Amino acid sequence: MEFDPDSDATTLDLESHDYHYQHSFASDPILEPFQGLEFDSEQSARIFYNSYARRAGFSTRVSVYQRSRRDGSIICRQIVCSRQGFRREPNENRSKRQRTITRVGCKAQLTVKKQTSGKWLVTKLVKEHNHELVPPDMVHRLRSHRHVSGSARSLIHTLQAAGMGPSEIMSVLIRESGGIHNVGFTKVDCQNYMSSSRQRTLGCGGQVVFDYLRQMQAEDHNFFYAVQGDCENSTGNVFWADANSRRNYNYFGDTVTFDTTYRTNRYRVPFAPFTGLNHHGQPVLFGCSLLLNESESSFVWLFETWLAAMSRRHPISITTDQDRIIRTAIAQVFPETRHRFCKCNVFREAREQLSHVYHSHPNFEAEFQWCINLTDTIDEFETCWESLLRGYDLEQSEWLQSMYEARQHWVPVYLRDVFFGEMYIMQGSDSISSYFDGYINASTNVQILLKQYENAIANRYEKEVKADYDTINALPVLKTPSPMEKQAADLYTRKIFTKFQDELVETLAYAATVIDDMGSTITFRVAKFDEDYKAHLIRFNVFEKRASCSCQMFEFSGIICRHILAVFRVTNVLTLPSRYILKRWTKNAKSGVILDGHHCRPFSNSLGSFAARSGSLCREAMKYVEDGARSEHLYNVAINALHEAVKKIAAAKEHGPADVQDTIIEGGREQHKLCCLDEDRRIQDLTIELEHASERCEAYRAKLLAVLKDIEEQRLKVSVKVENVRLNLKE
Repeated sequence: MEFDPDSDATTLDLESHDYHYQHSFASDPILEPFQGLEFDSEQSARIFYNSYARRAGFSTRVSVYQRSRRDGSIICRQIVCSRQGFRREPNENRSKRQRTITRVGCKAQLTVKKQTSGKWLVTKLVKEHNHELVPPDMVHRLRSHRHVSGSARSLIHTLQAAGMGPSEIMSVLIRESGGIHNVGFTKVDCQNYMSSSRQRTLGCGGQVVFDYLRQMQAEDHNFFYAVQGDCENSTGNVFWADANSRRNYNYFGDTVTFDTTYRTNRYRVPFAPFTGLNHHGQPVLFGCSLLLNESESSFVWLFETWLAAMSRRHPISITTDQDRIIRTAIAQVFPETRHRFCKCNVFREAREQLSHVYHSHPNFEAEFQWCINLTDTIDEFETCWESLLRGYDLEQSEWLQSMYEARQHWVPVYLRDVFFGEMYIMQGSDSISSYFDGYINASTNVQILLKQYENAIANRYEKEVKADYDTINALPVLKTPSPMEKQAADLYTRKIFTKFQDELVETLAYAATVIDDMGSTITFRVAKFDEDYKAHLIRFNVFEKRASCSCQMFEFSGIICRHILAVFRVTNVLTLPSRYILKRWTKNAKSGVILDGHHCRPFSNSLGSFAARSGSLCREAMKYVEDGARSEHLYNVAINALHEAVKKIAAAKEHGPADVQDTIIEGGREQHKLCCLDEDRRIQDLTIELEHASERCEAYRAKLLAVLKDIEEQRLKVSVKVENVRLNLKE
């Protein structure tokens, strides 16, 4: 076992992750830890134990850990009471101020160990403390439960800009929150945050950053960066994206997360990456920013700059925290993109804003999360929400009212019709593993950040290579004789196939019943044999093999659900229709280029213009490479065009734009001639194809006439026989 070097200074990150339980909140809510309890991740265990600690009245911190000898990853973690152990005695020869004794050797702890299944199991639990616990009205002062929320940050910035000091700002926060215990942090925390926000400039590290970015662009012309304001003494934002990030966005840029975790008090690093999910479900990078100015105009600049680097192709969906300024900037820059708040941040803020309810009603947290995560329809959510407000006398809560008004941005039942790329639509957490987890902490400065940025990229690349290798070289074990399963195994990456396989196997426990048959469209009711009350409705077009399910899993995750698969089973659809196979989840996700109809507009900043032009030329060239390789004829046309382009560029380099004008005009004429010849040949080809089609139609017509003639002869023979029978009967 080893000591975590940041264990003393690091509190739990309640912003970037959330936990979900193994059991139904409605029937068996888990509010107390016990030995044998399982979690999906170490972070989930830490957040669960910290939530329990808040209710019990103590603070937590992470302590020792154990790493795997095979790959160096953490496989065992101990989470302890913050009063565990004893402070080391200072060196006698070293003068040091006297510190309050806070460590008293408390033995309370929770130890979790990673299993071969990937789950984290509670292997040791000590509940007893050797000190008094803190009453509910004082728990907000404990270290692991203190946090400056997004809404509080915005208010602090506004009041700080108006010239108010920490004491005055805290008075406003206490009044707005209804008491100091509802604020969620202390005056010292407020003062520290104000101090850190004033220091959010690159300072002496600025030159290091700019030198690094210039060097990267010199080495790779597709490296893009831009600076807001004076690049020599910047107090604005900085953005950069390497060639691989821009290339990955072409393949996986349908859903994006703007990760502002590192701005929080835990890290205090003004760093925010744009990330997404690759075809293995792993985090993938789309660019990075240093947020030195957090005004609305600065966020608008940042989003516009990122969009320019990504060829101005808007994502389908974007996930951020619920910061008001970010929300406003998103609405301006991405008006057609579905914006979602990170739900785990909402739950964290709920624990702060409704702390009095959490303490006085232990079951509230479970019921609140059940209402959000496990309601299947909008009507069910609305009914559950109203019941929750009435049951806990919360109709007058301004925070709950504001979150209800923004429910389309964070409640899952309102978001399932949009692609967010998540595998488990019903889980409590909507946050993916951060791309830079483990690489950034509170002591990270600018110089270290750049090194850690490179380390993280190298590590993520290795993980993707390993996932590619496993997908190619390790054939999955099929669990059914279904040709659809074999088809999916050939198409999908290992992780996505495993998810699809789970859905397919589950169909064996589901029954699909026809409840409405409207000819070409049939409505099915699909339910598990022992859970008939949890039915889903599927509308299925027989001729188009198109189905839509009320759970909307395919729309949300891009993986077809067990309910539609159950309908396919009873309607003899043996293979997946192509519309239900998203290329972004397949082994060939990175083959070809995604064409979005937008041209890369050169960025006006001179520092980024070369990269923008270079990227645009690469994308345009790839279009003609793909088209020109389709046939020998198209190849000849494309290669001739490239030869002409080489001549024009050489002339432009030698003579300049004015002298080369005649060459361009002549080249245009030659190109026009080539286009005309190409069209003539195309017309000739189509004419030949039409003649062949006419010949085939004539042959089919002759065969059809022969069949009709034969049918008519048979009919006459039958008529004669019938007439003979009648005559015999009369005799």
